[in-house]
Amino acid sequence: MRRVHDLDGPSRYHRQAILPGIGADGQARIRSGRVAVVGCGALGSVVVDLLARAGVGRLILIDRDLIEATNLQRQVLYTEDDVRASRPKAVAAGDAVARINHEVTVEVHVADLRAANAMSLLAEADVIVDGLDSFETRYLLNDVAVDTGRPYVYGGALGTGGLSFAILPAGSPRWPEDLATACLRCVFDEPPPPGTGPTCDSAGVLAPASVTVAARQVAETLKLLAGRPDAIDRRMLSFDLWDGTHRSIALEEARRPDCPCCGRRQFDWLAGHRETAAATVCGREAVQVRPAGDTAVDLGRIAARLETHGPVVHTTWLVRGPLGPEHPGVDLTLFADGRALLHGITDPDLGRRLYARFVGC
Repeated sequence: MRRVHDLDGPSRYHRQAILPGIGADGQARIRSGRVAVVGCGALGSVVVDLLARAGVGRLILIDRDLIEATNLQRQVLYTEDDVRASRPKAVAAGDAVARINHEVTVEVHVADLRAANAMSLLAEADVIVDGLDSFETRYLLNDVAVDTGRPYVYGGALGTGGLSFAILPAGSPRWPEDLATACLRCVFDEPPPPGTGPTCDSAGVLAPASVTVAARQVAETLKLLAGRPDAIDRRMLSFDLWDGTHRSIALEEARRPDCPCCGRRQFDWLAGHRETAAATVCGREAVQVRPAGDTAVDLGRIAARLETHGPVVHTTWLVRGPLGPEHPGVDLTLFADGRALLHGITDPDLGRRLYARFVGC
């Protein structure tokens, strides 16, 4: 007799495994698959949720940020308690996966993906999924994907619309050459200059737009994990849910032999040539400052210093507190690897000066 509370075994994934494109063999491949989700916000939280329910064997979660009240409108894994506790998104997402599916192994990194750590953090991923709001990091992911021959599933949502596409780099042994697509730099040669485009803070985000993009990203990821690269939709699809418009571009035709990345194999972001030490955080009144390399800091020392100015949050992962009356409205969040977010400012130069003064490295 079937046990009502038996959570293990193939029956859990029966309705997925009977799909003609997956089958028992495809489901077994999914169970052994490893996916890196970079960014656990609006897109990433939905991606993580769906991949965990699909039974992906291992999820590598990478996110640099904390959960804030404005996230709750669209970031489905998080709660008000996470906001009150200033929990890192990657940590809260990992805990959510454990509640959803105990069979999934989760690897959590509260980190800013950058040239110095990208290869090591992504080394064991079969598929890289984009949940980012940073163009700099997207181009870094593209460099890693092309250099290593691994698939990269791009996604973006803003306002009432979004777009997504899967990148299958040319020259990879993982699929026939005729299945290869354009890379990110074939389609968008350069990222937009900082401050020139709309952000989620200025344009807003309709939650169903984020979910729509993430759902397509997961569908493409499951095709790849199931061993069906032939089923990948090699088009870039964009849509607007409010006015009902849809557009598509065939990415095979967008491939450029002179592309700096997949054509000439020039990996500017992976080499660190395009990396910035301090930058305004997209959609928020905050500046991120990061040291030259991962630098372990004494969080207790910084917490004691900030406590003289007001209430402080001090956890294993971070310290967060105000900078005092000389800098009204400015809060510092310092992570264990030395990276900091300075809330309440938008000037990167000021962020660097405050970092040097309060952190001292």
